[in-house]
Amino acid sequence: QKLKLKYYNLMIQLDQHEGSYLSICKHYRAIYDTACIQAESEKWQQALKSVVLYVILSPYDNEQSDLVHRISSDKKLEEIPKYKDLLKLFTTMELMRWTALVEEYGKELREGSLDSPATDVFGCTEEGEKRWKDLKNRVVEHNIRIMAKYYTRITMKRMAQLLDLSVDESEEFLSNLVVNKTIFAKVDRLAGIINFQRPKDPNNILNDWSHKLNSLMALVNKTTHLIAKEEMIHNLQ
Repeated sequence: QKLKLKYYNLMIQLDQHEGSYLSICKHYRAIYDTACIQAESEKWQQALKSVVLYVILSPYDNEQSDLVHRISSDKKLEEIPKYKDLLKLFTTMELMRWTALVEEYGKELREGSLDSPATDVFGCTEEGEKRWKDLKNRVVEHNIRIMAKYYTRITMKRMAQLLDLSVDESEEFLSNLVVNKTIFAKVDRLAGIINFQRPKDPNNILNDWSHKLNSLMALVNKTTHLIAKEEMIHNLQ
């Protein structure tokens, strides 16, 4: 077990230089699952906190999303409620405000408390400050994904207001998500409008129209049959 812990700690150091947050999260999960760490409450709590923070710091994709939901199901998160609530924010389909997040979780994440010491993830170092900035970026990206889910169109100005950013900053974040194929969006810069609606495939449109037409005809046939039935009953009377 000592060799296992040494190996994963070295891998964490290596991936810190690479900035591979998802890999670091996986290494901390391996440490967290080690028997000697599980035996000591303080150690597994610190490991689990790091797992939560690094999965949140990881850019969104299918693997990251799957890992977030698996981590969310860990019952031991109940013992570190602030971290559980923070993780829940990233799985809830609602907009987050960075200022509110800092007010609610900033001190806990950066300084900790007597009952819940902070990790070194957001320490007072150059790397810690970079990770804090990346956390803000993840919040912005989460918010844009939520907008893409609930809006078909939105103005750049309104999006910037919701993100608490300038229009230029908002456009930069949006462009990165589109390039990475995280979301679909088209920007009309002259009109200042973003369109999140994907163009429909002509075959799908035709199939959809055909299906609706068949449903309509079935409804007409059923209605005709019911009318004829009522007329027959009426004539018999």
